[in-house]
Amino acid sequence: MKLRWLPIFLTIIGTSALLFGGLFVYRSVAMENPLAHLTDGLVGVRQEKPQIGGDRVDVELKLADGVGLRDLYATVQDRAAGIIGKRVLQLKVTGDSTPELDNWWASRLFDVAEAMETKHYAQIPATLDSHAGELPGLTVATEIDDNNVYVRLSKDGHAKYVVLPRVASQTGVWPNE
Repeated sequence: MKLRWLPIFLTIIGTSALLFGGLFVYRSVAMENPLAHLTDGLVGVRQEKPQIGGDRVDVELKLADGVGLRDLYATVQDRAAGIIGKRVLQLKVTGDSTPELDNWWASRLFDVAEAMETKHYAQIPATLDSHAGELPGLTVATEIDDNNVYVRLSKDGHAKYVVLPRVASQTGVWPNE
């Protein structure tokens, strides 16, 4: 029996194009387009194009000063739940920070890290508020939920947003085992 290579080759090409084209259309219509509209109607939020991976979806949000992080996180996660399925939603929030705000935050990071490590979350707003006077015009807002501690530093229309996860990442193996 003599094989006809041209029809076999064309069938493989056509099937591959149909499968991968269908996957592309599904990903675009069912995932990317709805994810691109996650923040529609939310004031002060600009969204970058989401990055869809095999087990997670990364969404970058650029926020204006005055946006409440805890409510924003809850809203975006609720809206995304039906779209992403079992994938994990990773939100990256950025603001219009300044070197002055970054330096102030860096000087308080040790105290905040200590409070996070010891799970004394009430120390975070107390520590930040006690040092806010060192930078005239600085306002500090902190919020907490079951998963994260949210910090917003604002000064002169600029804002720095920080999201601190309450559950530290696990390395998978204890160092002494």
